[in-house]
Amino acid sequence: MAERFHELKIAGCTRQLPILNLSDTEAIAAFIMLGDVELAENCAKELAAKVPLETEIIVTAETKGIPLAEELSRLLGLKRYVTARKSVKAYMENPLCVEDLSITTKGKQRLYITQEDVERIKGKKVL
Repeated sequence: MAERFHELKIAGCTRQLPILNLSDTEAIAAFIMLGDVELAENCAKELAAKVPLETEIIVTAETKGIPLAEELSRLLGLKRYVTARKSVKAYMENPLCVEDLSITTKGKQRLYITQEDVERIKGKKVL
């Protein structure tokens, strides 16, 4: 159990974030939105006001931020959003793969999107 916490005040919500050591010299305050409906809704409302009006689709990684992407898409009237998956799924034929560095995954991770999603975002204004 974490012994140190960081108080976060965001979008009308206050949360106590546990401080987790990543190494002897690095630590992060663990911000986990997954499962926190109030936080996702409030953050999405505030972010929606800052999103460029021409945004046509939202892309997110398969992370704890998925609820935020979904709620933000709903508030913006977008019918879909795209999730880049952390592994290739059986339904993915010839997925597009990109590598990313993540501090929480500790190192490189690969993200994959389907060819259908590639076409869905091609030529679009993506957030």
